[in-house]
Amino acid sequence: MTEALFEGLGMVLELSAFSALLIGILCGLVIGIIPGLGGGIGIVLLLPFTFGMDSTPAFALLLGMYAVTMTGDTVTSVMLGIPGTAASQATILDGYPLAKQGQAQRALGAAFACSAFGGLFGALILALSLPLLKPLLRSFTNAELFMLGVLGISMVGALSGKSVFKGLATGALGVLIATIGYSQNEAVPRYFFGTEYLLDGAPLLPIVLGLFALPEMVDLAVRNISIAREGMVKDTGARELMWQGVRDAVRNWWLVIRSAFIGTYVGIVPGLGGSVTDWIAYGHAVQSTKKDPKFGEGDIRGVIAPETANNAMRGGGLIPTIVFGIPGTTGYAILLGGMLIHGLRPGPSMLTTELPLSFSMVWMIIIANLIAAFAMMLVSNRVANLAFVPGHLIVPGVILFVLMGAWLDTSTYGDWITLIIAGIVGYLMKRGGWPRPPIILAFILGAIMENSFLITMNIHQGFGWLSRPIVLIIVAIVIVTIIASMRRNQVAAAKTDQAEAQRSLDEIPVVSLGLGLLLLAVFVIFGTLALDWSHNVKLFPLAASSLGASLALAALVQGQMRMRAVGISYRLDDGQRDLLRGMAVFILAICAVVIAAPIIGQKLGIPLFILFFCRFWAGFSWPFSLCYAVAGWGVLVGFYESVLTIFWQTSVLGSLARDIFGPSPLLLLFF
Repeated sequence: MTEALFEGLGMVLELSAFSALLIGILCGLVIGIIPGLGGGIGIVLLLPFTFGMDSTPAFALLLGMYAVTMTGDTVTSVMLGIPGTAASQATILDGYPLAKQGQAQRALGAAFACSAFGGLFGALILALSLPLLKPLLRSFTNAELFMLGVLGISMVGALSGKSVFKGLATGALGVLIATIGYSQNEAVPRYFFGTEYLLDGAPLLPIVLGLFALPEMVDLAVRNISIAREGMVKDTGARELMWQGVRDAVRNWWLVIRSAFIGTYVGIVPGLGGSVTDWIAYGHAVQSTKKDPKFGEGDIRGVIAPETANNAMRGGGLIPTIVFGIPGTTGYAILLGGMLIHGLRPGPSMLTTELPLSFSMVWMIIIANLIAAFAMMLVSNRVANLAFVPGHLIVPGVILFVLMGAWLDTSTYGDWITLIIAGIVGYLMKRGGWPRPPIILAFILGAIMENSFLITMNIHQGFGWLSRPIVLIIVAIVIVTIIASMRRNQVAAAKTDQAEAQRSLDEIPVVSLGLGLLLLAVFVIFGTLALDWSHNVKLFPLAASSLGASLALAALVQGQMRMRAVGISYRLDDGQRDLLRGMAVFILAICAVVIAAPIIGQKLGIPLFILFFCRFWAGFSWPFSLCYAVAGWGVLVGFYESVLTIFWQTSVLGSLARDIFGPSPLLLLFF
């Protein structure tokens, strides 16, 4: 075990892996600082760049980024009172008041020191847990592996959003999407609708980018979320305040340790993650503090507790991800997809043949947190300026990476069509209150679950495996999770009055209803199509369709009852109309790029989108818009074409130009 631990360290310190780790740390800090992105979106954007990389550098890039986003998001939370990610909301309560008192550097110093310790603590718990979990996995058969998949989807589905039925229904949809293509045990294509593109299964990256990245960009484009705030205190004070914050963290060492424990073990529980970790730690700090509490007014302990817990959560969340295939957070769900792309499967192999790689992930989290905390302490004065970047300035650049990230999957036109469809569905799910993380987790686990399910059914000749002790324990956990989540949602709904529910932008009732009816129709249609297949081929998709239809119907009934109880109407207000109208126009603009690609080519279509967006949507000047477009073209040619050597979509204009002018090197720069 010790040998594997140091072998893992050696893998991280190799030049290629350590360089990727540094790049990931830099990306993570910037992504954390920019509100609206966060670690999950960061993994989505960086995952395409890992194609062709070895496993260690690939995970160094992804984990280096993901481990430090919560260090970067402290800047906007403290300096601007804006959560960089969902995990930094509690930090605002005392961090921003400290900044307004001229003590921002003190808050940042304490936060960065606690971030380093929290990340280190979570990684050490991860390292200590790996050897202890190996004996447990030896008692796992395919029956237990299948039930672990059910547990993961149930936990993420039940704990995501305000409706358990919605979460579980979207999980069933993810399982159904995983059945697209050839079946697991027979060469029978399913749900490919006559297109060769879907014979090998639905593409992961375009779906992930569409569900998560495009909706965030739509929000930034439509709402132009202002990052800077009036009255912002830019003068963060003397460097001495930074070290005062570090000393504050040392003086409150017992709170730091308790918060690290909270973060680690909340991270281990799938489906909770960063959206609640900081609040649990903050609430613990408030309840356990007796001496001169000033929480909400600028108490440094209100910064120390959530920042420690947030970073400790990263190490804890990796434990169920690599050992059981049950991600603790959305980011780890996407990281699980990266593992499958690189030929790794969670489970016993990660604790046996791949144990050095597992330990290398521990070292990645430790090193990334230490480097990030030290770097932020050095440049905190200047890096805070990144938080003033307008939303409209972010959108064109990110859209370029989203489009090209989707294209890198199979480099076919279907990737972009899938991206657009997933983007529309993702935005409607966001606005309709239908959670998206269960889809990705179920999609990633679907093939593994189907294979385990079919093997188990054949071995036991039926459902006799349900009486196995571990299976019964997992079933009990699933039932308890669902019941507890339903009770929690009922309590929360009872506290929501009509005005608050009507004002909420998280859920537009008519969108929720329409999407529910659409999902119900999809489940019915897919279930009907499965009836003509053989028993083993149709068993899994038919079960997913039947369960999904029941859950979608239950979600619709529950939503209707809730609306009547609260007194909400389906009528759209002006703000909701503007959001949906803006979404439609923005998606049409992306569709224009997709339609233009076969006509004028991608190397012209994407820069033209950047130009028109900057000039006519964002209202930037012509010189700036042109510079931005040229920079985008430079990334396409200099990075994607020269470094990644991708294949471009053949265009009519490019073919015509070559026919007229011949194979000119100048033409290759544009077509």
